[in-house]
Amino acid sequence: MNQAAADLPDNENRKPAAAALTVRPRGVSARKRRGTTVVEFAVVAPVFILLVFGMIEFGRMVMVHQLLVGAVREGARQAVLDGATTQSVEQAVRGYLTATSIDGAAATVTVAPDPATAETGVAMTVETAIGFDKVSWLPAPMYLREKTLSAASTMRHE
Repeated sequence: MNQAAADLPDNENRKPAAAALTVRPRGVSARKRRGTTVVEFAVVAPVFILLVFGMIEFGRMVMVHQLLVGAVREGARQAVLDGATTQSVEQAVRGYLTATSIDGAAATVTVAPDPATAETGVAMTVETAIGFDKVSWLPAPMYLREKTLSAASTMRHE
């Protein structure tokens, strides 16, 4: 038997790996570590909170834009029908927005040309816009305060 093999302890004398781990005593080093944790949290928490609020705000912006697209599509469908008026188109758009929990009265709706006088085959365009500060879930929007969300849809008059 060689010397290296003779230096190894017998299998029955070995301790399990978990028992070989040592536990640091709670003392001065544990108190220092606790202070380090507080400092790390103070540095990371504001950045993390800003990222979370930013994701909420941008997610809401995309959601509201999709709702505006749906509203102007419904308005354009209304505008291309015979007997449609500017008021009926605006009512359709505002009703769609109100049904989706957006203040329809805060949105501006533009219909061109006037559906009551439009000829067959004329392109009818319905546009709507609303300020993001009117639809944000946050009490004071941080990033998109000055942003105006808008959408437009064009269909041929029947």
